[in-house]
Amino acid sequence: MKAYGAEFIGTFWLVLGGCGSAVLAAAFPEVGIGLHGVSLAFGLTVLTMAFAIGHISGCHLNPAVSIGLWAGGRFPASKLLPYIVAQVLGGIVAGGVLFLIASGKAGFDVSTGFASNGYGAHSPGGYSMTAALVTEVVMTMMFLVIILGATDKRAPQGFAPIAIGLGLTLIHLISIPVTNTSVNPARSTGVAVFVGDWATAQLWLFWLAPIAGAVIGAGIYRFIGGEEKA
Repeated sequence: MKAYGAEFIGTFWLVLGGCGSAVLAAAFPEVGIGLHGVSLAFGLTVLTMAFAIGHISGCHLNPAVSIGLWAGGRFPASKLLPYIVAQVLGGIVAGGVLFLIASGKAGFDVSTGFASNGYGAHSPGGYSMTAALVTEVVMTMMFLVIILGATDKRAPQGFAPIAIGLGLTLIHLISIPVTNTSVNPARSTGVAVFVGDWATAQLWLFWLAPIAGAVIGAGIYRFIGGEEKA
């Protein structure tokens, strides 16, 4: 239960920190943090939580990561469902807290996006469903390669949170214009449920693509990272 609680708190922080920066600070008059700031915020949530709870739960914070670690032989199947439930609940609670904060400003309109992920008319750059699908699969695939490589026992010890946090930052720098960057079904769900309408209608892609990408990434790392037999 401690591990599940850690995943809940960690995912809560990821959604509140990352999506909160997008909703509250990205376009704030004169001192808005923009795409670069939001990208860094997401990376910092993972970096800080990896140091805070990595020794408790492994700091997955993401159903796709949990599934990818299972596919990579690093996580037991028996813990998958409880981890995913804890992550999604943490994301939704964070979305609720963010909604309460954001709605305290006159003129707030949750239907404009609320940091939700989308494609087509709801992509920040107007990218198609196919472009969004490819982006989310490839970005999550590379995220799993980074995670599995950085946490490999042969890798330099103690630096994994930095590599993973910066990896997520880079992923956001690449893909925010395409999908607003998911690579995390819990992150997508946490805000989409408050938007409803198009955000929940398009949510399927932000479950399917990250999970598929995570499994592919795990397969790639098992191939390139497997120890050579004498």
